[in-house]
Order: sequence, then structure tokens, then C-alpha cells
Amino acid sequence: MRLQTISLAAALALGAAACTPAEQQEAEANAEVAGDRAGEVAAEAGEVIESGAMKAARAVEEGAGNVADHLEDNQAEAAAEGRPGAVDPDTEERVPAE
Repeated sequence: MRLQTISLAAALALGAAACTPAEQQEAEANAEVAGDRAGEVAAEAGEVIESGAMKAARAVEEGAGNVADHLEDNQAEAAAEGRPGAVDPDTEERVPAE
């Protein structure tokens, strides 16, 4: 929206500076095309940013899953050994303190 507002202001300024009606129309048309292109570029940049964020989120999710799996394995082993405070991941039961 901001780019289109700036483009509209540029079109009006160019139109006002042009001498003949034909020059004014050409200036307005050029400004409109530039505004449309700026909007397209901004939308494309938004898509690129969003896809990068999506990839980062997936990497974080995968990393968190790997950490959770590792911790679960450690807790299962600790619970099987009867270490106080450990939680059996299958039953959610904590090994009591001695």
C-alpha cells in the first residue's frame, strides 16, 4: 500500500511538471506502471521471506523433535534402571526417591 501511495504521489508530481496534456498522460502512465511493478516486487519479496521462515520453522521443529527423542530415550533408560526422579515415558510414572 505504501509503495502504491508513493507511486501515486510520484505520478501526480510528474504530471504536474509535464507541459502538455500528452506529456502529463505519458508521465501518469509511466508512474502507474512503475507503481504496479513495485507492488509485484514487494509481493515477491514477501513470498521469499515467508518461504525462508517456513524452512527455518521446519528445521527448528525437526531439531526439537530430535532433542525430545533423545531426552525420552534417556528418561526411559533412567527409569528402567530405577534412578530416582526419572519418568518412564510410556507410563508417565516417576521413579520415587529412596
